[in-house]
Amino acid sequence: MKQVTATGQTVEEAVKSALAQLQISKDRTDIDIIDQGKKGIFGIFGSRPAVVKVTVIIDPVEEAKKFLTQVSEQMGAPAEIEIKRDGKHVHFIMTGEKIALLIGKRGQTLNSLQYLTQLVLNRFSNQYLTVILDAEDYRKRRNETLIQLAHRLAQKVVKSGKDVTLEPMPSYERKVIHSALSDNKRVKTFSDGSEPHRFIVITPASRR
Repeated sequence: MKQVTATGQTVEEAVKSALAQLQISKDRTDIDIIDQGKKGIFGIFGSRPAVVKVTVIIDPVEEAKKFLTQVSEQMGAPAEIEIKRDGKHVHFIMTGEKIALLIGKRGQTLNSLQYLTQLVLNRFSNQYLTVILDAEDYRKRRNETLIQLAHRLAQKVVKSGKDVTLEPMPSYERKVIHSALSDNKRVKTFSDGSEPHRFIVITPASRR
């Protein structure tokens, strides 16, 4: 947390001094007036400077974006990052020439980056926010794949009468599976395990 304690003949001057030291605009700070100051007789005798403490307000979304930018560069795949916010959901959309490196096999690298980005975001946020990290429309294509997978495995469960356990997935991917099979009366789905290794089990409806 960046903060500066500054003095001045007036509170306004003290604030200006602090903002200059922090190199930031007033709207991005929290100002605490420690002492209003005192002019004194003839403006000299008994005078006391004004004292303020100015703290930089950290933008959690910008911190998360900064993290993603640094990581993508370190991975040798610098990316442009677009941010879209929908209530408590923050979407980070990455584009770049080597974006495949940030997606990884079956999106594993992208999922890991998403998990880490969410940790960074909520470290600085006053309310819990959910991160959705996407690259080259991967999430849409992944959702279509998951829906097809869900129906295929559901058929397998009905035919064999045995449970099928899927690989660990982030919560929003599990929701896709649950939703895809919600109207299937022959199977039931439930999640098991602990984050970030929580997974889905598809089981015959007759056994639950």
